[in-house]
Amino acid sequence: MDIYQQLLRELSEIEGEPEVLLDEPMSRHTTFRIGGPADVFVSPKDEKQTAEVLKAVRRSGLPFFVLGNGSNLLVSDSGFRGVVVRIYRNMSDINVNGEEICAGAGALLSAIAAAARSAELTGFEFASGIPGTLGGAVVMNAGAYGGEMKDVLTCARVLTPQGEIKTLTLPELKLGYRTSIVKEEDLVVLSAGMKFEKGDPAAIRDKMQDLQQRRVSKQPLEFPSAGSTFKRPEGYFAGKLIEDAGLRGFTVGGAKVSDKHCGFVINADHATADDVIRLIRQVSDRVYESSGVRLEPEVRFLGDF
Repeated sequence: MDIYQQLLRELSEIEGEPEVLLDEPMSRHTTFRIGGPADVFVSPKDEKQTAEVLKAVRRSGLPFFVLGNGSNLLVSDSGFRGVVVRIYRNMSDINVNGEEICAGAGALLSAIAAAARSAELTGFEFASGIPGTLGGAVVMNAGAYGGEMKDVLTCARVLTPQGEIKTLTLPELKLGYRTSIVKEEDLVVLSAGMKFEKGDPAAIRDKMQDLQQRRVSKQPLEFPSAGSTFKRPEGYFAGKLIEDAGLRGFTVGGAKVSDKHCGFVINADHATADDVIRLIRQVSDRVYESSGVRLEPEVRFLGDF
């Protein structure tokens, strides 16, 4: 039996049967709006089903990728020869208990920030405009405007490659700049707990509105992108280095260095993944030539590049 047919049969035998799509265009599932088809696209309905799905996928030996909102991802034009497991809306419950919030890995950071604001909890305003999910934010220790996930996380429930579900404390997560033990040890985030402080409702609202206005005025939110394209080099700002290299508005095909914020590569005109990767490489080379600083992509790549 073909390995894909065997996997599909096993997935169909899982209790509750997860949603399965074949040859699913990844352009529908990334904020870049770019990407060819994934051979198999699976959306589990809960933690138990996620564990069963990943067990079957690992047993198949096929390559796989765990996807959230697709907000920090560039998928190859040829797609992904493997299985995409999406943890998103099916696992997005948000529960507030006093000054603590526990949420599923598929919960959007914006939704968690809104729940915190409603509960008069402060400390998560920085994440209100980050377009990703909680799971991805834990993996990458997402941050913005001086705040990071490590500032609020208390623990995370994760699934190990062996299929064991365990809870990691904040120190055990080993959160660093855009990294964590989750990323290093191929763990899958199922949910996470966060701790905040009581705050003034008006002050929380005003801060969130201020950060939103700053994003709208300084970031190219009107174009598809994957957010900040490059990691911040120590002692520098990627956008400033790119601007100083004369690359504001630089284009390759339909991909472009944003005129509004040079740290963003945008899908300006039906860009392909090849356009984006060529632009990223040329920007990195030219910044290195002009400043001696080598920019590294913050965006993750999936598929054949």
